Amino acid sequence: MSVTDPIADMLTAIRNAARAQHKRLDIPASNLKKAVLEVLQREKYISSYRVVADARQGILRVYLKYSADEKSVITGIERVSTPGRRVYVGSDEIPRVQGGLGTSVLSTPRGVMTDKEARQAKLGGELLCRIW
Repeated sequence: MSVTDPIADMLTAIRNAARAQHKRLDIPASNLKKAVLEVLQREKYISSYRVVADARQGILRVYLKYSADEKSVITGIERVSTPGRRVYVGSDEIPRVQGGLGTSVLSTPRGVMTDKEARQAKLGGELLCRIW
């Protein structure tokens, strides 16, 4: 089976691991996935991640974050732009997630960043995913 949307596969793996209360998960590595994970770590949705070398492309080991009562910090995560339907937004059209309580992840000309960072930099781009 060929992978047609690796970002959606990564988000689904994170969602499933968080619901099953796993401490960590492994996913195939890519530069875009690393950039998205960097944003998730900066926004404190995951504890950390690291690249594990293997014979092929490498593996991203993601360590999930939980609250004191063992509930996942991530309550929802969804893909917005897909290979079949790309969603591009301008800096003034970036939607707020859960009234500002969540985060949108955008791919902009200056790299992958959050909705707040893109608004401050007055940049638009491809709306990759939403997380809350």
